[in-house]
Amino acid sequence: MPEHPAPRRRQARGERRISQLLQAAADVFCANGYTATSTNAIAREARVSPGTLYQYFPNKEAIAIELGGRLIHQMREAHGQVFTPANMALPLPELVDAVLDPMIEFNCSNPAFLALMHGSDVPGRIAEEHDELHASLLGQVRALIGARAVPAPSAEELDRIADMAFAVFKGGLALIVAAPEGPTRGAAVAELKKVMLRYLAPVFGEPEAAVTTTPTR
Repeated sequence: MPEHPAPRRRQARGERRISQLLQAAADVFCANGYTATSTNAIAREARVSPGTLYQYFPNKEAIAIELGGRLIHQMREAHGQVFTPANMALPLPELVDAVLDPMIEFNCSNPAFLALMHGSDVPGRIAEEHDELHASLLGQVRALIGARAVPAPSAEELDRIADMAFAVFKGGLALIVAAPEGPTRGAAVAELKKVMLRYLAPVFGEPEAAVTTTPTR
């Protein structure tokens, strides 16, 4: 007897509805922040009834956990493609482009990542996963600097340099994501790369060089 296709169709409709709700939640979290967001606001943004939303998520926290988990997974994949041996061997200006461009592109395409992850009252599970991601990314930055720094810094110096480079990136990233798409955002990207290059060039024992930037969305 042939398999009935209805369950698969129902499953596909359910996945589309979940994606619709998560996108609506991302938009509302960006606009209002996690605390000020309600399930009713998410339902309005998704153009569904609150009852429909509750068929898929019992509360706002469950929505945030699902959305945050998906974004963290995507972010892990993004930075996993950045710190490759080929990229690590690039001259400094090209290395700055290779590391920063995917990170900037991800965050500009997913502004809910910063809005959700940096809130003071996000669900603990998201905060824990974000802390793990942050530690992993900082560890890769530290390993890169340790491999390229001339002369080799002490462990204390290496920690300080990696922390500073990462803090500069995060501060610049917040300005970039907040900037209007187009020339203004592209100029912010160029400034961040200039700062990173000028900070890292003496650490790597390289002469300061100009960075050619391509505007990032």
